[in-house]
Amino acid sequence: MDTIASFFSFITWPVSWVIVQFHKVYGAIFGADTGWAWGLSIVSLVVLIRICLIPLFVKQIKATRAMQTLQPEMKKIQERYKNDKQRQSEEMMKLYKESGTNPLSSCLPILAQSPFFFALYHVLSAIATGKTIGVINEPLLASARHAHIVGAPLAAKFTDSADKVAQLGATLTDVRVVTAVMIVLMSASQFYTQRQLMTKNVDTTVKTPFMQQQKMLMYVFPVMFAVFGINFPVGVLVYWLTTNVWTMGQQMYVIHNNPTPGSKAQAAYLERLYKHVTHHGKTRNRREKAIVKAIVSKGRDRNEFERKFINGLTKAGLAAQSDGTVVKGEGAVVVQAEDGTTTTTAAAAPRRQQPKRQTKSQRQGGAKVAGAGDTEQPLSLTKSEPETQAETKTDAPQDTSPAAAKKPGPKPGNGSRSKAQSGQRKGPQRPKSPSKK
Repeated sequence: MDTIASFFSFITWPVSWVIVQFHKVYGAIFGADTGWAWGLSIVSLVVLIRICLIPLFVKQIKATRAMQTLQPEMKKIQERYKNDKQRQSEEMMKLYKESGTNPLSSCLPILAQSPFFFALYHVLSAIATGKTIGVINEPLLASARHAHIVGAPLAAKFTDSADKVAQLGATLTDVRVVTAVMIVLMSASQFYTQRQLMTKNVDTTVKTPFMQQQKMLMYVFPVMFAVFGINFPVGVLVYWLTTNVWTMGQQMYVIHNNPTPGSKAQAAYLERLYKHVTHHGKTRNRREKAIVKAIVSKGRDRNEFERKFINGLTKAGLAAQSDGTVVKGEGAVVVQAEDGTTTTTAAAAPRRQQPKRQTKSQRQGGAKVAGAGDTEQPLSLTKSEPETQAETKTDAPQDTSPAAAKKPGPKPGNGSRSKAQSGQRKGPQRPKSPSKK
């Protein structure tokens, strides 16, 4: 470890300078020789470095999601050229170039943070051996050697001998208990961070070797931290534990507010967004508008959770627009509760009124006579004038002679109903059965 740290000796001066500046601030509050002053200086160094690395962290998120998107295509290339490794590598690089994805982008935060980590290790090793380094002069070196964090010196290690620990003014038991607890916390935070990524922020609709690789790293990284942690000074353990806690919190924020499409985190986020949008009737900020705009632009390529979100808005009487805004759709009704809150719901569609069924006498009395060229007239339930005159002449003698019986009746169109209008079938009649003759 000392050999590796020596390669980054060029950055020890800026790292030591930052620690000393923070130490001046915390030393004025807690005391210059206390573990709080030196420990918080290291924590502040981590926070400063991680703030500077936020752009790389954002780039890492984009690169990781791009790699997840390319996994199906990568799997096809592997199956197609499984016997030709060189062609397989060429096709992989071609795929990366066409999609503008760099596999190393997901490792940028770790690679960028490594020089500071080894530089801090180099500074603490020099403090443990009593050597000045960077801007840490003799008075600061003596102050750092007297600083203890919960009884463990800043430069002590788990593997140090009892004599070396005694020179730093501590006992071997205190050093090993403190370092063991910090190693366990460091490994546990790393495991939880990786597990959170695998269980909540991974597209479950795509099963690829990349997911198996991430699952393997979830168990490998904590073991690596536990093995290497016994050789880290207490100050370096403080640095790395702070880094893991920062990463865990940063990832929780990203998963909560900008989850991976198709993941369980996206389902939970869209459910919260649906409640907010239906309650307020609109998107509230720029981030929500960006999420809705991305979902609308996908069209038919939406996943299950995104389709459920759009359908829910439609049922609530809202419509998502291409610019990310949400407006009230047709049939939207605003319901105001007793407490003054308003919610937007879909209005019930008006029921279609069925026409009232008429009796046979009403249909026969109101039927019109439709002749060739006749115009449509409204139905009338009153009796026609010829029928009224016929009913008034009830005292007239009826002609019952055979000649009158053979006399044909009036033709259709002269005020009387035809056979088709009186209920009889029009056209050729079906012959009767012989049994009925």
